[in-house]
Amino acid sequence: MEQTSNDESKTRRFRVLMFPWLAHGHMSPFLELSKRLAKNNFQIYFCSTEINLSFIKKDRNLDEYFSAHSIELVQLDLPHFPELPPHYHTTKNLPPHLNPTLHVAFYMGRTNFQNILNILQPDLLIYDMFQAWASELASMFHIPAVLFLGGGAVFWSWSYFYDIINKGYSGIDGTYPFPAIFLRDYEIKRMAAFRQESKEKVPEEVVLSKTKGFEVSSDIVLLKACREIDGKYIDHLSSSRGKKILAVGPLIELKHDDTKMEEETENSSHIIEFLNGREESSVVYVCFGSEYFLSEEEREEMAYGLELSNANFVWVVRFPVGHAIALEEALPEEFLERVKDRGVVVDGWAPQAKILEHPSTGGFVSHCGWSSFMESLYYGVPLLALPMLYDQPFQARLAVEIGVGIEILRDEDGRIKRENVAKVIKEVVVEKIELGESVKQKAKELSHKLREEGEGQLHEAVEKLKSLCSKNQSQEQ
Repeated sequence: MEQTSNDESKTRRFRVLMFPWLAHGHMSPFLELSKRLAKNNFQIYFCSTEINLSFIKKDRNLDEYFSAHSIELVQLDLPHFPELPPHYHTTKNLPPHLNPTLHVAFYMGRTNFQNILNILQPDLLIYDMFQAWASELASMFHIPAVLFLGGGAVFWSWSYFYDIINKGYSGIDGTYPFPAIFLRDYEIKRMAAFRQESKEKVPEEVVLSKTKGFEVSSDIVLLKACREIDGKYIDHLSSSRGKKILAVGPLIELKHDDTKMEEETENSSHIIEFLNGREESSVVYVCFGSEYFLSEEEREEMAYGLELSNANFVWVVRFPVGHAIALEEALPEEFLERVKDRGVVVDGWAPQAKILEHPSTGGFVSHCGWSSFMESLYYGVPLLALPMLYDQPFQARLAVEIGVGIEILRDEDGRIKRENVAKVIKEVVVEKIELGESVKQKAKELSHKLREEGEGQLHEAVEKLKSLCSKNQSQEQ
């Protein structure tokens, strides 16, 4: 019987339902994992809301999977809320005050998701951190479910050590076994305030669903990570949660298609032309992700910091939907004129992977979101860490700990200071002092390891997922 099961796992095309949270930063790693599973003979069903699926359909890098039907899209309908029309069934361009409402609507979409499970009857569900309820629904149909975390182990290890979800931030006492990972006082205050606001607006049952993700995962938990980067944190998390955690590699999108929209093509051509005319490692790239927007004060400090650094730069400036401002008005007076010979400022979008892999790029001023963190190291670019919220401070400290980044320090109230921005950029990109050269060298070394070993870590996860599917089929028979 066991031999038959093993043979089946090698030949049968198992059907997997992928179910991420509704944010781009969550869907992206789920899509990259979907591609790799499809290449390993899994049939993928990718479930999200209509607005998110409309974005995915435009991705030319998925065409080969769509045409082969190895990845198919499944629409999840959410209940109607007057203040949350369908184009807000995503975190992209979602007004911040509606984020709790989106969580509630998502939770209330359980019945529709149950219908999807009933119709598809997949061999396996892979779900995200916010919806342990999806695993519980899958168990009703005897479908194994595995949690996939698109973030790094360091944040989860720290959070579960202090039981942040249940106890909040009042019990942080410095006893976490890895002293390189910590929060500054202003970060604790911000995160505590954010948690309290969410707690007041989101029903308790929705919050509790987030706490059970590990315990309801079948046998294993998948993690977008590489042991070369955060192996000890993976082991600590695994030990504390009593669950085997399998790293699936960096999940970098290796094909770049920047022809999705006309303005994207225009931005891309302009930036690459600028980079082509600069010396190796002489340009700093500045971007804070797709869902964080600098305040007026922060934009001003960043602008003057770039100007003081005397570095070449590419800076991506983003505004919340409905609050766009002309760059000339959003930045200090005559700033664009003063830096026009050594800087490019673009509004909204830039081809990040192409910028990071370009030989002229010598540093990345980043919020240290996990996808940007991994992408930067994959291309061997050191991080000039300026974290904002959520898991980002932990990844900034990790970059410093493993020697691939320098943190741009804020003042004691958490404000960005132009002098600190300029100082770190100079150290890494302009003056090339010993510390700056050290993080560059370490980033390049880690890049080689990620390219050689990172994708190979997926193999164990693939075999374990096939085993789970086969085991479930055997039990049903």
